[in-house]
Amino acid sequence: MNIHKIRWAMSPALLGTLLASVHTAQAQGAVTLYGIVDNGIVYTHNSGGESTQIGLNSGSLSGSRWGLKGAEDLGGGLKAIFQLENGLNLNTGKMNQGGRLFGRQSYVGLSSSRWGTVTAGRVYDPLTDLVQPSQGDNYLGQTFTSPGDIDNADSSARINNAIKWTSPTYAGFTASLLYGFGGVAGATGSGQSYSAALAYNGGGVTVAGGLLHMDRGNASASTRGTASADSLFNSSVNAAYASAKSIDIYRIAAQYKFATVTLGGYYSDSRYAADASSSFSRTEVYRDASVFAVWMPTAAVLTEISYNYLKSTGDSSARYHQVSIGADYLFSKRTDMYLILGYTHAAGQNGSGEAQAVIGATDIDAGRPSQARVNVGIRHRF
Repeated sequence: MNIHKIRWAMSPALLGTLLASVHTAQAQGAVTLYGIVDNGIVYTHNSGGESTQIGLNSGSLSGSRWGLKGAEDLGGGLKAIFQLENGLNLNTGKMNQGGRLFGRQSYVGLSSSRWGTVTAGRVYDPLTDLVQPSQGDNYLGQTFTSPGDIDNADSSARINNAIKWTSPTYAGFTASLLYGFGGVAGATGSGQSYSAALAYNGGGVTVAGGLLHMDRGNASASTRGTASADSLFNSSVNAAYASAKSIDIYRIAAQYKFATVTLGGYYSDSRYAADASSSFSRTEVYRDASVFAVWMPTAAVLTEISYNYLKSTGDSSARYHQVSIGADYLFSKRTDMYLILGYTHAAGQNGSGEAQAVIGATDIDAGRPSQARVNVGIRHRF
């Protein structure tokens, strides 16, 4: 196709109309195309019962994505906003998040400098927005969070059919509320989600906490698992409790930054409750504690070390000790390379048998009590 022929074939009137449309769109608002491409070579010791696995992994540090976001100034400090964000696997070209076109985020809303922001669609929960920034995985990714991400600390689950409000920041405080509709006829609460979080940031100190409730669906009104929240059952750590009637997560986090060092940690209490339709009878409780230290000797170098301890009680009992260490080097503001190492050891019973090691939110079952992982990758933002 000859583009030049098409261009010259346009009538002056049509060309003028197109140019006027572009000018009007630029004057009224802005739309941004953005993304992250992240890929690395991963060595895993103990994967699925085998001693060695080597391969490429997309999105170890930041999930690979592309998206569109925009805003229109409506006057009086009010803006219309939207965001559509697709997650993808660089090594297969397939979409992540269950094959959704915009599985990471998809929402529209209004933002006011005085009253805050209201969005509706598929969104992150308030704990992700306000608590996760004070956790270790906020710096070097999924290796630095709870084994199996059983407390959604690394945002494995997003919320569909949701309305979320986030306040402006007043005196360092920010609050957020969310409600996700279950959408089941005749059973309003079936599959619903709700969440709230509060954060304070000032003087190098950040403290945040909140709760997330995910109803898993009334088994008499719908199919268990029919819910506004995505599934958290991605590994052997909690797979035995996929029939839970609900999940309640309470999480707090704090960090303190001074000079080139940041120290922090988080604690979570996650409760997988049972009913008559569950395959287990006692509430399974996961308590996770994590501490980390970040050191940036220069503006281009970031290093991190973290320790994570996860213990389950109730229907079964398992313990997971995890150590993670990593470094990131920035070639520029948009391109960096990283090296991440992780090790997890598991003991006890996971509800289905002997507990298997799983490193963070990588969701790879070791098939054995221990697992080690080495990841070297490159990330580029656009």
